Amino acid sequence: MNQERRDRLGDAAIAVLAESGSRGLTHRAVDAAASVPLGTTKNYFPTRDALLRASAERIMELYAEIPRPAPVDRVGLTALLRTLLEHVRGHGRVRVLALLELQREATRTSWLAAPLDAFAAADFAYFEHAQRSAGLPVTPRRAATVTLALHAALPHLVADGPTTQAAAGLDDLDGFVNGLLDTVYGTA
Repeated sequence: MNQERRDRLGDAAIAVLAESGSRGLTHRAVDAAASVPLGTTKNYFPTRDALLRASAERIMELYAEIPRPAPVDRVGLTALLRTLLEHVRGHGRVRVLALLELQREATRTSWLAAPLDAFAAADFAYFEHAQRSAGLPVTPRRAATVTLALHAALPHLVADGPTTQAAAGLDDLDGFVNGLLDTVYGTA
């Protein structure tokens, strides 16, 4: 099958998930979002499970394309984490919304939990590596605490509620990241 069309349909499915939630993810909705003839999505992904799987796989592919260098010090780590959080507010917003929808769907569709779990585990491993690469005194618990705090920030960043963001310190991403690292590792 045509990989370019497959990617286009995956991107459209992500957009539908972000806009309409997992219940709005239908073959017809993806056809419309991708501006392809009716039935195209069904030809590529014949079942709803296949469409969900394709959506999850496409999100993972797109996340893998985001540059995430290994920082050499705490300043570099702070810049990296801030940039990743800024990405959620901007270009990555649709993907984060779609990922959050897939996580919710995984509570009802058990097979979906496994690929999302593997994706999250890789994310935790990356952030542990980044903290270690920055020269911080990493332990698994410290690394997980930082990663969990970043993950917990995502819904608040995409919801874009100014009061909540101010209360959580997300209105100042540099301050948020520095405060998080100070809390977990002590002041720089």
